[in-house]
Amino acid sequence: MAPFDVTSLLARRAAQSDEGAIVRMSQRARELKAKGQDIASLTIGEPDFDTPAYIQAAATEAMRKGLTHYSPVAGIPELRQALARKLKEENGLDYAASEIVLANGAKQAIANAVLALIEPGDEVMLLSPYWVSYEITVRLAGGVPVILKASVEENFKVPAQRIKAALTDKTKLLMLNSPNNPTGAVWTKPELEALAEVVRDHPRLMVLSDEIYEYILFDGKMMSFASLPGMRERAITVNGFSKSFAMTGWRLGYSAGPAPLAVAMARLQSGLTAGANSFVQQAALTALASPRDCVEEMRRRYQARRDMVVTALGAIPDLRLAPIPATFYAFPNVGAYLGRKAGNHVMDSVETLCDWLLEEHGVATVPGSAFGDPDCIRLSFATGEAELAKALERFAKGLKRLT
Repeated sequence: MAPFDVTSLLARRAAQSDEGAIVRMSQRARELKAKGQDIASLTIGEPDFDTPAYIQAAATEAMRKGLTHYSPVAGIPELRQALARKLKEENGLDYAASEIVLANGAKQAIANAVLALIEPGDEVMLLSPYWVSYEITVRLAGGVPVILKASVEENFKVPAQRIKAALTDKTKLLMLNSPNNPTGAVWTKPELEALAEVVRDHPRLMVLSDEIYEYILFDGKMMSFASLPGMRERAITVNGFSKSFAMTGWRLGYSAGPAPLAVAMARLQSGLTAGANSFVQQAALTALASPRDCVEEMRRRYQARRDMVVTALGAIPDLRLAPIPATFYAFPNVGAYLGRKAGNHVMDSVETLCDWLLEEHGVATVPGSAFGDPDCIRLSFATGEAELAKALERFAKGLKRLT
């Protein structure tokens, strides 16, 4: 009898469900470091700061009080109420606490929304460059991703008229991410108003507005899409605590949307994972209620790093860079370097270029193809200034070698 091979039984969706290039580049960087190589990594989109001490203390105190049991699926009432106040005061969004659902990270909040809305065959519009998990989640739900690409010259924002032209009677959801991962782009009020006009004219279109980077803003003003006239019932706002409060490992996100959708999302979450961590929710209450000095200090540090990145990348010939008004990412267009050589190495794709930069120059990056743009590279500057300076120097040196 032949040995049992479970591989033949795996569902196809299992091969579509990881963040491919990001995981691969991060893993390869770790392997080279373990072998003793000096690697400067700009791959992971995770704050390099520890969670503020007062938030940690709140979680510890909650555990001491015995708040270590199951929480309500949609979240503890006090936190849902606090988030309703936050959304009204900071974002101009008027939601009842019952329309807010806490989740095990913003990623789950997004999955809840997609699974609650999308049937097999429904089209979901992705504005490229986009966060890789959007496409994964849409495909898992049986939806059909429709990808619209914006160029570096457009500051990586797809114009509303092009969105309108691509809509069909099957389009059910548009994924909007502002501030954006991987580009750092922020949609302005006029751009969002133009998008809202498109949404009003389409009878069955919802918008998922991912605003996880709202506090990491350097230039301009952040606006929530759902705050525009008529968009409250047409939008799901997703946010969380991971980026702004350096709470990535705590896994706490949330969504706000129309009541029937909130009920459906909570029902789905109940079947998949149940409620978010009890004492983490208590810590989040403290994060919302406390002064934002730590959040502002992290933002200032990110802004200083953004300036370092813009200066360094601006000095590299033939590299094109859009403004970076927010987040801790840069997304330079390296299309002019594709096809060039270094010895016998031909940079026939952005993946090849990223591999070569890692292996030959000790700088780890992520190919832009993971985010829908095969001419770009994502650099995360969520790392210390000394490490960032070293990585940028190696990045520039590597590109300079290509002829």
